[in-house]
Amino acid sequence: MKRKCSIPTPLGEMNAMVEQDALCGLWFAGQKYEPVIAPDWVEDPDHSVFVALRGQLDTYFAGKLRVFDLPVTLRGTPFQMAVWALLRNIPAGATTTYGSLARQLAECREGRIPSAQAVGGAVGHNPVSIIIPCHRVVGANGSLTGYAGGLDRKAALLTLEKVENLPPRI
Repeated sequence: MKRKCSIPTPLGEMNAMVEQDALCGLWFAGQKYEPVIAPDWVEDPDHSVFVALRGQLDTYFAGKLRVFDLPVTLRGTPFQMAVWALLRNIPAGATTTYGSLARQLAECREGRIPSAQAVGGAVGHNPVSIIIPCHRVVGANGSLTGYAGGLDRKAALLTLEKVENLPPRI
């Protein structure tokens, strides 16, 4: 069964989706690339994954959680899946660049380096915001750029995670 619920956060309402007892979507309401939820998704805020998600998000926003422990199921192209796997390795309090991710991907693509723009597209389509930390990716010059949830939220998340020398916004 496909389930959905809305979760209030200090940065705005988030829409969550669970399929087969695993989180498959988490977006800020109205963010770029948020899917239209089909009518067959059932509102079920008491589902165990949503209960755990709310608890972990509350702890995260209180500054006391750095790594999420939730079942997650992702659907995407092989390229997107590879990018999202790299995102999960960026520790809280750190950032990386789109170009750096592209160079890391070259190791598993027979030396072919994808463009930073292609990586950016995959990062932007991350279906599980915050849990898969796409907000930790910055521009080549360290600037805040390209967050589907909005640059103000990206800055707030990085500040919450105590990123040193928060980069400027572009």
